[in-house]
Amino acid sequence: MISKLPKWIESGAFILAFVAGCINAIGLLGFEHQSVSHVSGTATSLGTSVIDGSWQDIAHLAGVLLSFFFGSSISGFLLHGSTLKLGRHYDTALFVESLLIFAAYYLLSQGSFYGHFAASAACGMQNALATTYSGAIIRTTHLTGIFTDFGIMLGAVFRGQLFDKRKAILFLLIILGFILGGTFGALIFNVLNFKALLIPAFICLLLSVSYRLYSAKQS
Repeated sequence: MISKLPKWIESGAFILAFVAGCINAIGLLGFEHQSVSHVSGTATSLGTSVIDGSWQDIAHLAGVLLSFFFGSSISGFLLHGSTLKLGRHYDTALFVESLLIFAAYYLLSQGSFYGHFAASAACGMQNALATTYSGAIIRTTHLTGIFTDFGIMLGAVFRGQLFDKRKAILFLLIILGFILGGTFGALIFNVLNFKALLIPAFICLLLSVSYRLYSAKQS
């Protein structure tokens, strides 16, 4: 049951979804309309580029996909097991994610498209931070799975199953966080341009420090 999940999951999921929504909005507005927080659209663009794109386009889109995969692999190395548990290296993963976002800002502000790869790797890391536990599939960098799981849950209620209020709240918080992050990202990009990436970078850094202090206090 999702009731077994630690109490800090809801707030953490909301903040991480906000970060991802913010980065994705900045990506859509400033990375040549390139999504970086999920790979479905990028994979489709890669497929169409094989037909009517240049080799540079193909290489760039493939790089974004591989960067997301690479970021997920880093989280897979740092985090062990299939449970969400206090004391695991979430702080290290969040710290590395913040470094990748800082790198994305620096590279993009210098006009380098390698910043797209750094931002995509950061989102890949974040998406792998949370995993499947007690019937809850938590993903914070895109909403396709969340909407699907939410729909399945509501359909099961119509079939007579009990409504899992906590799971519903978790899903709604992720949806709200991602949308608010997108709105905020669009607003600050219009004012700060690529400096807008510094805000989600500092949020991840603050989360890393806060988690480390909280974990130490609880141990």
